Amino acid sequence: MLWLVVVASFTAVSQTATPSEQWLLPRGDAQSTGRSDQTLPVPLVPLWEFKADEAIETTPVVDQGRVFVADVMGKLYALDQADGHELWRRDFGTGFLASPAIHDQFVLIGDVEGNLYCVNAASGEELWRAKTDGEINGSVGFYEGNTLVTSQDGKLYSFALADGKLQWTYATEDQIRCSPTVAGDRTFVGGCDGRLHMVDLKTGQAIGEPLPLGGPTGSTPAVKGNQAFLPIMDGVVLAFDWQKPAQLWSYQDEERPQEYRGSVALSDDLVIVSSQNKQVDALDMATGQRRWRYTLRRRADASPVITGEDVWIASSDGRLVRLALADGNETWSYEIRGAFLAGPAVAGQKLFIADDQGIVRCFGANSAVAGERPNGSES
Repeated sequence: MLWLVVVASFTAVSQTATPSEQWLLPRGDAQSTGRSDQTLPVPLVPLWEFKADEAIETTPVVDQGRVFVADVMGKLYALDQADGHELWRRDFGTGFLASPAIHDQFVLIGDVEGNLYCVNAASGEELWRAKTDGEINGSVGFYEGNTLVTSQDGKLYSFALADGKLQWTYATEDQIRCSPTVAGDRTFVGGCDGRLHMVDLKTGQAIGEPLPLGGPTGSTPAVKGNQAFLPIMDGVVLAFDWQKPAQLWSYQDEERPQEYRGSVALSDDLVIVSSQNKQVDALDMATGQRRWRYTLRRRADASPVITGEDVWIASSDGRLVRLALADGNETWSYEIRGAFLAGPAVAGQKLFIADDQGIVRCFGANSAVAGERPNGSES
């Protein structure tokens, strides 16, 4: 009975949260746009740090004053959003390469052994677990009363959010490493079979023939209106009209082939993509033509994030860079001794990001932490 009281209370509070105070999914929203309309403060300064036991290779998620992160050895942490102190942790003893996701009072996360866990956000109590037959690399999606997860066994699964009961599975011809993107009553999944799959969320059946990509992808599709955008590993960014369905355009660097491991971020008229060859490109959403380019010192494993008129790039050399969305000019950077392997979360006018040393950092507008250097690097 006590657990039911806690859940009811948490659900009631959750309904009052505004979108600007939440980052419930690693790409920000169900359509995986990687975008928030809020503009972060200038200057941005570090407010607090939390040290996990192991490296963190995924994006935090944020809701109701809590920040949730998972490390590579199987620990899930809940932190206080205000000061970073630990609220609870749960050790599953496996490993997490997928980000957690939040829905109401539930936090869901998949592990490297194919298990999907559902825990209570307030207490960390495990509510149920479900099983797939392969490693889980992507975060989950949600539709009505179900949660969706992909697996390296090549399947997309739908489980009941209430108890983890299997609803349906959809099979592809190779591994799936991305998160499912939800738009209306369908989900979009890019696969290592070199195809973009559209699946009816009510039935688990394919909607038409999968769209050819020309190569494998581990990236999560981004959807805006009737358009879907997806990079493939071989260095091509593709745009589709999924209603027709038809390919609208493709972009490829003719001077030097790029390699894409992350997902794109979408503004009103730009598609932002970062490559393993150190390039950040802004593509015209209508034509696929490159508008601007910013060159990093090292590759960016993390997917870009857009807030207001800014683009945020976290790179493997330990730099977090703020670029102007309009022209790609660098306006701010912060450098650490480790590496950023996943992008940031943005909620409540703050930015949250974790690194391969297991450090979670919160940036905001308050007074700087002692030891901060003028250019934003660690002391």
